[in-house]
Amino acid sequence: MSRENILIKTSWISTIGNAILSASKIIIGLLAGSLAVLGDGIDSATDVIISVVMIFTARVISRPPSKKYVFGYEKAESIATKILSLVIFYAGMQMLLSSVTSIFSDEVKEIPSAIAIYVTIFSIVGKLLLASYQYKQGKKIDSSMLTANAINMRNDVVISAGVLLGLIFTFIFKLPILDSITGLIISLFIIKSSIGIFLDSNVELMDGVKDVNVYNKIFEAVEKVPGASNPHRVRSRMIGNRYIITLDIEVNPQITITQAHEIAGAVEKSIESSVDNVYDILVHVEPAGECQTDEKFGVDKDMV
Repeated sequence: MSRENILIKTSWISTIGNAILSASKIIIGLLAGSLAVLGDGIDSATDVIISVVMIFTARVISRPPSKKYVFGYEKAESIATKILSLVIFYAGMQMLLSSVTSIFSDEVKEIPSAIAIYVTIFSIVGKLLLASYQYKQGKKIDSSMLTANAINMRNDVVISAGVLLGLIFTFIFKLPILDSITGLIISLFIIKSSIGIFLDSNVELMDGVKDVNVYNKIFEAVEKVPGASNPHRVRSRMIGNRYIITLDIEVNPQITITQAHEIAGAVEKSIESSVDNVYDILVHVEPAGECQTDEKFGVDKDMV
């Protein structure tokens, strides 16, 4: 199964699963009079939106490169991840405002119905299964979008566990306000999670790499190639889950163009065997001893 098909299949499973969990928690939250359960249901509703965005994104990134987007459409995954973080943040802020309003409201609060506990337990089990499945598939195809959503759903498990704990304490101490306080704590957790996902997605959009150790691997790969020396001005960035690598090397100025081309080809193959998920490599060949010292971009060996 292709990467795009795995993305689509996983997203559909997530959509259906979260829709069931969201509907059950929203309905029971309203019937049972539990703000925490209702908020948890709204959070799950955002997961449905997220899954729909993921399905659309999976179809976009499967498009072949075009004249306008010569590197393809895989960066759409990072854009989608950014959108997901904003959706999660919005849900967290809405829940925060509702919880604060409820805490300071003069309206008489009632103890939620016991059915709220059962739907929360159901939610915890369902979210655990969905989060585990998404994370496994995300790691399988190196998808930041699936992994981010799995982390979001793992957070939902913590949220539902907090709701369950809040409900238990509400029943034990007969204090309905504990339900609202639980909702407030959960909203802060959601907001923190969204900020983390937002910042993580910046790396690809800013043409960076999440693991800078990739540069050590590149330098070690070049050192294995006879005739290639002084790898410098190495630039690496990510498209989707794959690396685009550009670097300069020096060769003996007395060799032929064909020989220099063969060395550059050997450098490409050495890097491909040392670095996983390589999208493209560009090797610029320079005569030995003529390296410019005022080059602005890239990483040199003494920098790692």
